[in-house]
Amino acid sequence: MNQHLSDRINNMSTSATLAMAAKTRELRNEGKDIIGLSLGEPDFNIPDFIKDAAKQAIDDNYSSYSPVDGYADLKKAIANKFKRDNNLEYGLNQIVVSTGAKQSLANVAMCMLNQGDEVILPAPYWVSYSDIVKLAEGTPVEVPTSIDTDFKMTPEQLEAAITPKTKMLWFSSPCNPSGSVYSLAELEGLAEVLRKHPGIFVVSDEIYEHINFRGGHVSIAGIEGMYDRTITVNGVSKAFAMTGWRIGYLGAAAWIAKACTKFQGQMTSGANAIAQRATITALEAPLSKIQFMIDKFHERRDLILKLLGEIEGFSLNVPEGAFYVFPEISYFFGKTLNGVTINNASDFALYLLEHANVATVTGEAFGNPNCIRISYAASEDELKEAVKRIKEVL
Repeated sequence: MNQHLSDRINNMSTSATLAMAAKTRELRNEGKDIIGLSLGEPDFNIPDFIKDAAKQAIDDNYSSYSPVDGYADLKKAIANKFKRDNNLEYGLNQIVVSTGAKQSLANVAMCMLNQGDEVILPAPYWVSYSDIVKLAEGTPVEVPTSIDTDFKMTPEQLEAAITPKTKMLWFSSPCNPSGSVYSLAELEGLAEVLRKHPGIFVVSDEIYEHINFRGGHVSIAGIEGMYDRTITVNGVSKAFAMTGWRIGYLGAAAWIAKACTKFQGQMTSGANAIAQRATITALEAPLSKIQFMIDKFHERRDLILKLLGEIEGFSLNVPEGAFYVFPEISYFFGKTLNGVTINNASDFALYLLEHANVATVTGEAFGNPNCIRISYAASEDELKEAVKRIKEVL
């Protein structure tokens, strides 16, 4: 029946992370003991002070449609957060609240890309970037990076990727899936190239900014010449463990924010009212309130690097943020394990699922066919057992 569907949906890839999560649930329902390390979802409960704010919002009858671009007092809290954490000044007319950071990204793509506009994606990149760009009729241009450069794009690579059709650069720091974090010097190097090309805009996805083990986050919008052409995207899913609450937001030039509000008004209208009220409380709280989660992720990062480092064939960088490791596993390509020939990262991830009962995600979905992504947003016991199983089947 696909012939009755639009080319748009037929040409769209299924999210690899969501597909693996669905497969994991299916196998669990069949009674299999699957350890899920595929989803980028904190395993912590939402802090009680945020829950209490949501309960209060219900009692205060926040049950009507919210403003398309978000409640004014939430936008004020976001503006204060941008100033406190990023030293960025955004007025309320420069902020748009959406149903998750994914919608913020989609809004930008639909509002700024025309058919054939090129968007540079340093690979590996988050799985949805490419298809969001394609949906907006843009053209993704992948710039491959490797473990040798900590999976970060160099200024020389950026310069080489720019063409007369280049409209945007999208990247995340800390990066999903590699955990890499761009330093101030590295971002300044990219900005130096971009200043020579004033027509190129930047989407800086900073959803993991607080899950950062190097001691400081840098926003490219704060670098000379980059503020007016950078769209800074963030949300509360990762640092506050509020994945299901679906609140994201962006800060940008007022004309971009206005366009995103216009588009969102025809697609979904305002984000969930109760979740918005709770987000005010989350963003106004001192970061010390969530430090326990960040500290635990750091401990798990060190643990899984140690455990995976004991397996021959796993090459690892040291991720400085987020909660993923992105091992290079091409050592196994061409080998036969338990009667299964491993030709690529997808074969490898499927092998681990079927033989070790451990769910990971192929690096092909992130633009790097030599790696797999492993989320360590799981308990230490689960991580130890998962790596034990992987080691045994390899």
